[in-house]
Amino acid sequence: MMHSPLTPMPGIGDTILIVGHGSREDSGNQEIRDFTGQWRAQRPDWRIELCFIEFAPPEMNAALLNAARTSRRVLVVPLILNAAGHVKMEIPEAVEGARAACPQTEILLAPHLTACDPILAILKRRLRKAMNALDMPDPTTTGVVVLGRGSSDRGANGEMAKMTRWLQEEGDHELVDLAFTGITWPRLEKVVQRQVLLGMRQVVVLPYYLYTGTLMQRIHRQVEHLRSQYPQVRFFCGTHFGFEKEVFALMDERVENLRAGVADSRLPCDGCSYREIAHDLGHGHSHAHTHDHGPAHAHEHAHEHPHPHEHPHEHGHDHAHAHGHDHEHHHGHDHHDHDHAHPATEQPA
Repeated sequence: MMHSPLTPMPGIGDTILIVGHGSREDSGNQEIRDFTGQWRAQRPDWRIELCFIEFAPPEMNAALLNAARTSRRVLVVPLILNAAGHVKMEIPEAVEGARAACPQTEILLAPHLTACDPILAILKRRLRKAMNALDMPDPTTTGVVVLGRGSSDRGANGEMAKMTRWLQEEGDHELVDLAFTGITWPRLEKVVQRQVLLGMRQVVVLPYYLYTGTLMQRIHRQVEHLRSQYPQVRFFCGTHFGFEKEVFALMDERVENLRAGVADSRLPCDGCSYREIAHDLGHGHSHAHTHDHGPAHAHEHAHEHPHPHEHPHEHGHDHAHAHGHDHEHHHGHDHHDHDHAHPATEQPA
């Protein structure tokens, strides 16, 4: 029996769609594919699919449309640590496009992983491992640097600042600082310089990354350079989070909360008129314009709505200028392999 492409296939209820960023370095994409395989093994009764925002197939817009056309409900779960332009703008735009193309299918969007206690638990465990590997496990003479991606989105940078502060409050280290690989400041080299001037004899660098990629490779090169620059200081460089149990548990929680309709289980920006204003100003866009919307999605009221409702979440992006374009582009230069002197933006490798 043939089925219309817009009619859900019989027997298929929910599709859980993981959204990864995607990397120029395919080893990072492969780790996300491996994560998907492990999650499927843990949840054999769930239909779990994977897509990427850029750099790797399957592409997000096409995958969303396919899931919407073959499911009664799609649960979109970003496998992304911080909410910058991709999470706040591009993923919701793709969801809106799929909703317009497949109105018979319910599509729900979960928040990103966020700054939370499970992620803090990973950082604390990594720090304990680092201290056990050092010659002098003394927190008073060991500086800690939480090192993450830079963004022009203040909300994304603020989440990292929050995690850095939490890590300091949960331990005995006097110096727990935040640094970024690009776009914003401070950078790793400057933070290490300050810590050495303040008498730190050891420095632990904790990358705040889910998976490997060009930026993780660059971090290890930077730490090697720092070792030669400060031979009197012992360095320990951690690794990306990868397949930690807390990440799987957070993804489980996102799905269960969406299914149960738990309050605040959906991405706070989902449906926000500020995104519509940004779209009308020409800032909202997608990397691959495969929305297949049919009729254009209505935005006629976006400029008229004064947005009077309580809006506690941090958009990060300036709504007068809307979207911070936190992503890589193929413009003949690589946002990740050099530092910018101007406030462009950067996203996951």
